[in-house]
Parts: sequence; C-alpha cells; structure tokens
Amino acid sequence: MKLTPLNAISPIDGRYRGKTKSLSQFFSEEALIQYRVRVEIEYFISLCELPIPQLENFNTSLFEDLRSIYIHFGEEDAKEVKEIEKTTNHDVKAVEYYIKKEFDNLDLQKFKEFIHFGLTSQDINNTAIPLSIKEAIHKEYLPNLEEILVALSELAETYKDVPMLSRTHGQAASPTRLGKEIAVFSHRLEIQKASLMQVPNAAKFAGATGNFNAHFVAYPEIDWRKFGKNFVEETLGLDFSFPTTQIEHYDSIAALCDALKRINSILIDFNRDIWTYISMDYFKQDIKEGEIGSSAMPHKVNPIDFENAEGNLGIASAILTFLSNKLPISRLQRDLTDSTVLRNIGVPFAHILIAFKSMVKGIGKLSINEQKINADLEDNWSVVAEAIQTILRREKFPNPYEALKALTRTNTKVTKQTIHAFIDQLEVNEEVKKELKGITPFNYTGIG
Repeated sequence: MKLTPLNAISPIDGRYRGKTKSLSQFFSEEALIQYRVRVEIEYFISLCELPIPQLENFNTSLFEDLRSIYIHFGEEDAKEVKEIEKTTNHDVKAVEYYIKKEFDNLDLQKFKEFIHFGLTSQDINNTAIPLSIKEAIHKEYLPNLEEILVALSELAETYKDVPMLSRTHGQAASPTRLGKEIAVFSHRLEIQKASLMQVPNAAKFAGATGNFNAHFVAYPEIDWRKFGKNFVEETLGLDFSFPTTQIEHYDSIAALCDALKRINSILIDFNRDIWTYISMDYFKQDIKEGEIGSSAMPHKVNPIDFENAEGNLGIASAILTFLSNKLPISRLQRDLTDSTVLRNIGVPFAHILIAFKSMVKGIGKLSINEQKINADLEDNWSVVAEAIQTILRREKFPNPYEALKALTRTNTKVTKQTIHAFIDQLEVNEEVKKELKGITPFNYTGIG
C-alpha cells in the first residue's frame, strides 16, 4: 500500500500533513540520513584541515564537491542508504558505506578510510540530531511562535482601552481591560522564549566511550579534545559536551523539552481563557460561507481552533515530559533506549506546529462583542465596593470594609442607585462623596 495522508497511522502525517510537512526537512528518516551525511562530510573536511599526514595531499578544491553530496541529497539517495542498511543492519554504517561509494565516484578511493575515522555511531547521531533540532527551532518553531506573538500584540493594542469585568474564582471581581489581559500572555511568552534561547545545543563527539581512544592511539600528538570542540562549535555551530560516555547525556535536550513545555502551558492557559470568553459571549467568531459549526445544531459556531490547539499542545507536552524524563537516563556507558526514543523528537514539534496554526486561525476569526462586555459591567456595580472602601480607609472612616460587606453581600441586586444611595448617607465631606460617585465599573480599571 502506498503511504498517503489517508492511510497514515499518525494524524501528523495524515489529516494534518498540510500543517506539518515543513518539518520533514528536519525530522523525517530522509532528513536524519542527510544530517548524518552532512556531519560525516564536514568531519572528513576537518580532518583534512588539521591536517592528518595521510590527508595532507587531499585537493582542497574538492571540498565543495564533497559538500554537494549532502547539499543535494534527496529521496533517491536516502533510498540507496536504506538499501545498504538492509545488509548492514546498522543505519550509521550504511551512511558510511554510501559516502565511500560517492568517494569512489569522485576517484578518491585512497582517502575513503578516513570517513568515520575513529568514530562511533553516536558521534554522528549526537551531532546530527541536535543540529536538526536547532535548525527546526530557528526555521520553523520560532517564526510560527512569532506569528502568535504578533497576533497577541495586535489584540492587546486593539483592545487596550476596553474595560472588562474580571473573574477571580469564577466570581465577578475588580474590572480590568481586555487588552491588558491578552498582554499578560504575550509578556509571559516573551520571557519563556528568551529562556528557550538560552538552552545550549549540546553535542557529543569523542569516540566509543567519550575519551577519543581510537583517535589518540592513532595520532597521540594531536590535541583531539581541542579538535572536537572546534569541530562541534565552529563547524557545526553546536555546544561541545565533554566529558561524556558513549552518548551525550541529553541534559540539554531535557532542558529544551522543559522550556517548550512551559511555553505550551502558557498557550493552553490562553486557549482556555479565550474559549471561556467565547462561551461568555465576549467574543464572536467570524465564519466562512458554507462552514458548519455543529452537525446537529445549526446555530452553533464552536471554538474548534482553540480546542484543537489545546489538545495538540497537551499531546506535545506529554511527549516532551517523557523525553525530558527518559533521555538523561542510560545504563553505564550507554544503552540503546535513547535511539528509538529520539526518533520521535519531531512528533511534539509537529503537534506544536498544528496548535500554532490553529491558534492563528482562531485569533483571526475573533470579533469583540462590546455590548455583552458592557452589559456585564453594568450588571455588577458591586465590584466598585473595593474602591469605595479603600478611599474610606484613606479618609479614616470607621470600619469601611465591614460597611461595604454589609451592603454588597446580600441577595439584593447592587446597582448604581444602590451604591450612590449608600454614598449619600456616609458621614464624609462632599468632595469625597463626589469622588466616590465618580467611580464606575467602566473606569475602575487600574493602570497599564
């Protein structure tokens, strides 16, 4: 059966393929092979630049020909590697053999034993995968996150002067402004985005047990630790992790997962708040001609974009939690559990990307219902009690909190008239009474 979006097992490659296909260049099997080829080629070039005596005569003008092997690597090349793997039963060794065949094509046979020289497969995996993650974050994750930040900033600016009833514990509370409540989320996201950018892209590159054993025994005069650091940091743009066992200890990937989860949590919080505002009729949702809100109830316009985003962020965070908890744990110098687990590193990114796109779509459909917002404010004059009792405290009025409590915590509806009648009977001067009567649910919104 040919794999299509209709018979894919995972919805990220099926129903949501249109939203996630951009991640294939980082997290697909073909992409992983290409990143491995890239690391192997760059490693060989770095050995030539040391130089190792046996590579001193390598024609440096051929470096770009070597780089073209991974730059122009495509699906047919990946299939060729997978065919080799059927024999080797080892994915990284298959990459090595593939590159050696390419060296044969370039008439470079005498140099090909320096492909994968002194390395273990994890030197390739623990550089290729962090490199793919780093580039996915910069090329896909951050631009899509920025789109959400821009959308939130625009909402915050548009509604910065719109007064709105707050709800603490689900109960009417001191008024706020709608724009400020949205700005809270963009501010939180900016802080966590900055935290995410501080997480190092750690990579291991030091041989079978992290000691450069094979390198050192062959060329003891070379400072291999310096070489490894330069290769990882200058050539690949990652952060050299040393000392390690056979594998990178994944503490940085765990930190990355945790940083992504914190951003997800903020976005889930936002989605739930917007969902609630929609349910309160504070927002309407624009719909396209022909769209169905409910299969049974024609009047409904469900907040599906925010529900979809919440669900996908939840799945992503669950996987990120597992990755964060599992990856830093490995028996002795290495077990293989990280290998199969890391093949799923793109899955949470895919669910996050689905969520991001749903959020942007949902935000774009929102239109404010100021009539409903204003009606709720008008219906809750009791919320100015805090303001009145605070000013009365300032004026040293006896027991102001208790006086307002007696007024507002009854079964009788508190209105503007109720509040003003209460103010009229207070034993304070007329200037204070005027000040108190100037407070309304619409202007008691604090500062920016």
